[in-house]
Amino acid sequence: MSFDASKYIRKRMINEEILRDAGIYDPSWEHDNCGVGLVAAINGIPSRAVVEAAINALRAIWHRGAVDADGMTGDGAGIHIAIPREFFMEHVARTGHKDNGERLAVGMVFLPRLDLGAQETCRCIVEREILKMEYNIYGWRQVPVDIKALGEKANATRPEIEQIMFSMPSSMSEEEAERELFLIRRRIEKAVLAELINDFYICSLSSRSIIYKGMFLAEQVTEFYPDLDDKLFISDFAVYHQRYSTNTFPTWRLAQPFRVLAHNGEINTVRGNMNWMSCHEDRMESEFFENNIEDLKPVIAKGSSDSAALDSVFELLLQSGRDLPMVKTMMIPQAVTPDVSSELTGLYGYCNAVMEPWDGPAAIAAFSGNWVIGGMDRNGLRPLRYTITKGGLLLAGSETGMVSIPPSDVQELGRLGPGEMIGVNLAEGKLIKDKELKAELSKRADWNSWVGKSQQLDEILAKKQEMAPQRPSSDIIRRRQLLAGWSLEDMELILQPMVETGKEAVGSMGDDTPLAVLSSHYRGLHHFFRQNFSQVTNPPIDSLRERHVMTLRTRLGNLGNILDQSADQCDHLLLNSPVLTNSEWTYLIEHLESKAVIIDCHFDIDGGENSLKNALEEIQKLAENAVRGGCEHVMLSDSRISESKAPIPMILAVGAVHSHLVRQQLRTFASVNVATGECLDVHHFAVLIGVGATTVNPYGAEWAIVERKEKGLIEKLALVDAVNNYKTAIETGLLKIMSKMGISVLSSYRGGYNFEALGLSRSLVVDYFPSMSSRISGLGLNGIQTRVLEMHQRAFSNEVTYLPVGGQFKYRKSGEAHAFDGQVIHAMQHACNTGSYDSWKKYVSMVSRQGPINLRDLLDFTPKKQPISVEKVESITDIRRRLVSPGISLGALSPEAHETLSIAMNRIGAKSDSGEGGEDPDRYRLRENGDDPSSAIKQVASGRFGVTAEYLNNCKEIEIKIAQGAKPGEGGQLPGIKVDSLIARLRYSTPGVTLISPPPHHDIYSIEDLAQLIYDLKQINPEAKVCVKLVASTGIGTIAAGVAKAKADTILISGHGGGTGASPQTSIKYAGMPWEMGLTEVHQVLTMNGLRETVVLRTDGGLKTGRDVVMAAILGADEYGIGTSSLLAMGCVMVRQCHANTCPVGVCTQREDLRAKFEGTPEKVVQLFTHIAEEVREIVASLGYKNISELIGRTELLAQVSRGDSALDDLDLNPFLYRLMFKQSSVEVTVMQEEWKFPTHLMHRW
Repeated sequence: MSFDASKYIRKRMINEEILRDAGIYDPSWEHDNCGVGLVAAINGIPSRAVVEAAINALRAIWHRGAVDADGMTGDGAGIHIAIPREFFMEHVARTGHKDNGERLAVGMVFLPRLDLGAQETCRCIVEREILKMEYNIYGWRQVPVDIKALGEKANATRPEIEQIMFSMPSSMSEEEAERELFLIRRRIEKAVLAELINDFYICSLSSRSIIYKGMFLAEQVTEFYPDLDDKLFISDFAVYHQRYSTNTFPTWRLAQPFRVLAHNGEINTVRGNMNWMSCHEDRMESEFFENNIEDLKPVIAKGSSDSAALDSVFELLLQSGRDLPMVKTMMIPQAVTPDVSSELTGLYGYCNAVMEPWDGPAAIAAFSGNWVIGGMDRNGLRPLRYTITKGGLLLAGSETGMVSIPPSDVQELGRLGPGEMIGVNLAEGKLIKDKELKAELSKRADWNSWVGKSQQLDEILAKKQEMAPQRPSSDIIRRRQLLAGWSLEDMELILQPMVETGKEAVGSMGDDTPLAVLSSHYRGLHHFFRQNFSQVTNPPIDSLRERHVMTLRTRLGNLGNILDQSADQCDHLLLNSPVLTNSEWTYLIEHLESKAVIIDCHFDIDGGENSLKNALEEIQKLAENAVRGGCEHVMLSDSRISESKAPIPMILAVGAVHSHLVRQQLRTFASVNVATGECLDVHHFAVLIGVGATTVNPYGAEWAIVERKEKGLIEKLALVDAVNNYKTAIETGLLKIMSKMGISVLSSYRGGYNFEALGLSRSLVVDYFPSMSSRISGLGLNGIQTRVLEMHQRAFSNEVTYLPVGGQFKYRKSGEAHAFDGQVIHAMQHACNTGSYDSWKKYVSMVSRQGPINLRDLLDFTPKKQPISVEKVESITDIRRRLVSPGISLGALSPEAHETLSIAMNRIGAKSDSGEGGEDPDRYRLRENGDDPSSAIKQVASGRFGVTAEYLNNCKEIEIKIAQGAKPGEGGQLPGIKVDSLIARLRYSTPGVTLISPPPHHDIYSIEDLAQLIYDLKQINPEAKVCVKLVASTGIGTIAAGVAKAKADTILISGHGGGTGASPQTSIKYAGMPWEMGLTEVHQVLTMNGLRETVVLRTDGGLKTGRDVVMAAILGADEYGIGTSSLLAMGCVMVRQCHANTCPVGVCTQREDLRAKFEGTPEKVVQLFTHIAEEVREIVASLGYKNISELIGRTELLAQVSRGDSALDDLDLNPFLYRLMFKQSSVEVTVMQEEWKFPTHLMHRW
């Protein structure tokens, strides 16, 4: 059957619109990784050799791109070269024009191919804008293309590709001509957009260079564009790019190179950068553009990818008078480390004063003006290697040997390090390396003198006479703490460890409490924000081992015009940290004097139903008026609350003021600083800064420290040291949260909205946290006001106040609900110990009577068919094979517990996962009774602890752990007290040494790196399948698409509720998303991309009943991980002391005396999975189906149900209930028996 292009496009666009409306998919979540490089003639003389070398190099990096299932549609490739004048003048002659000797300009244009009317409209707009500048148009040229080089999908979306040729006065300099053409292109783009034409794109419009690109494989660039094979195509430089995208829809404009650069990497700070760029636009002025500056706005087009956004700002700064090395230094600077010279420190200080760094993995190849350069990000997280030939070529790119150069012709081989550059000045015919380039940049101005205009606030505050920490009365403190929702548990388990150790508190066993929006207890607003993190497409960074490239340095005050270059841009205040003690806050206000305005953040408790809304509008007006009046520092404080005044949640206050100042084009004129009594843990600080706060003073936390010191609860530390320890813990924690996103610089994190609002209404998020994702819409301003007023009444209703015990971190009878409370645990263990299915039903009934804890608790089954007999449903044996015991390391578990799990799962033909850290080779042999103690799944984690060839060859599946549900963006952590001789031997370490895996796999910095590891693992064990473990997050669907294209067999979606042996409490509580959200997104996005049938989907993270399993199946999963319940079946009693090595029942300890108390058996675990399978069988029968396969993805079998609470009923769970049709997976469970083969369409390329 022939491919129907129009049907394909129509279906894809409909599906995409469905998922966008549901909040399940957004094109901005797409990622791409790539191969990139450049070739330059060092003498600046154009030649055919340069072009041919670039074409050959592009063909050589095919493995850094991806291929659609048709074997022909690539993710994009292209080449950027100089305009070959002789070639184009031949074509000018064919239009009937003669060479007038003027400057030749050529535009490479993508036009809407299937809409002839829109085509002509676009041509008219292009011609009109060129003629307005009185340039002479030679004519249009239809670019010859060979569509046989394209796959069906690429051809379906192929644009009409044409070139417009025209002349410009030769009296204009090249710089002037390029600036004029930049303006013309921006005017054309805006005019076409006004006509509502989407399929129009100008690849290049230049008198110097031209870009050929498209959605083909790298080696097909000359097949598709025969122009490039013409001997007249000569150039003095070439920049090339091969793309690997998470998207399968061929979007031609997203192919690279862009107008300036080709980028391999991921800008982790792009949300913050784009937000701040919109602020900088308000103050842009340039002598080069004068009254035309509005034509350049918005600088970043709506819907731009991170690479396109980076390119747009690069281009703006270049056309405003800076050269390429300077712009690279400004936007992707080197880290300022102790070994950096004072001259360079001054240069980087100036760059950081002008704008926020674009931070994240980046290897760039770029051309502009006389320069062609290669450059690296501050962490060096993408490879860029170079070769200098004796024949006078510079070759730089992602790989060594992309161009075959005889060894005798190699003059030098090298690679760029973090933050380094190499370039050729084509006008001067000179190769310049990093040190020389930066030395030249450092001499362009007296940067140190310029930076000297900055005021170092730390030095100023240090000169003040130190004020002893003070506090109000205990009664006032207690009422403030009650208002903030604090408990004794917060004091003991969160604050005390930070004060004593200067580090975040550590916990274990994961989070089994309700999501904030589902809780019947008060939760601070920060609980509704879930931290984003990096996985696969861009790595998190290591805040421990890479601390030297990270900074919390904070600038306050009035920011200048980014297009300017003057000492005045450095006239602002600097702090080394955004965290201020009470004395620092007081001195800061004294120092700022009239430049600061203090705004009280509270609302009248008797102000009516709109009291909070009115108060927010009032503080917005006060901030706006103050800034318009010359104020440079807005100081928000909630310290003046009273019996009649309730505090505005400070996150809401900051979001309101920050977003309002942005909309009023005033944000760059002032800093937004916060003093709050509700901020205690690291996550709260991160949210405040993430939504726009410049500095934060947690006066309430400091009061608590002072009071605890006076009561003798802090014994070994002086009060000043206790406060400083707390501040250090917060700063270290902020670095860790930034590092999860791969962000090194706080200024690029600020205002980046790197969270998902879970359970806040979409309208509230749009108003106060624009661009933040909020897929599950819920609580609005009125709901927040009601909750705050309830807490206010509690705090001020009694004469004697005391803090509640708590229950967030450990189960308390009067505290927060837990999925695994004592009664539930006892009921489940009784069912497993006795084998009684009636007892299991009682357990399930007990679970169902709990209040809602997970999102799935608000859903129920809606049968569409008549029930059938249970006997007609697939067997318990078959169902059990779909169940998995997730990765729990030998180290977190005792050897006895770890082996018991493996034996149990092998007995029922299911799979257990070794977790990180290896496995004793003695377990690779069967026991005398025939039991197999070897884990069927062997995990490969970032630390590679215990990974050997023998280990990898004794399994049915290899799992690459990218992230863990309880602590995504961080590495595994095994306290030294649990590293005994056995663990040390298996992990090739030393007993007693704490083992912390790095956050990233250091051989996986991109999707193509993951594809390489998958390939390598399949070579070492061809019989094993490969699984990639991800954690549910915003945009995980697009990441999973990339993983599927990397040839993974299984994708595991872990939820935030998964267990852990040891993790920071703030990670357990605030990072990651429910598996329901991640699974739904992955299933639907893979379906949209035609990839769903190629992989098995597995999920885990708090599943505990057959109902949970069936829910997961309906939401798209093929297999189901049961972790915490497995431990409970072996006797775990959830004392949450795993990290302390004091498990009283021997499940999670290495102490021999405690291990002797272990009473778990394989039979108990088998009974757990049998009960679950039997329950699944009954539910499947009640729905009228014969097996689980028939249920997968059938979301019409679910509906949201009322729980008798208006707040819960207002939650919008519709995103779970959308369904795209997909072909039933042919892999499913039987994937374990299939033979993996290397894709045939790539065979010839190995």
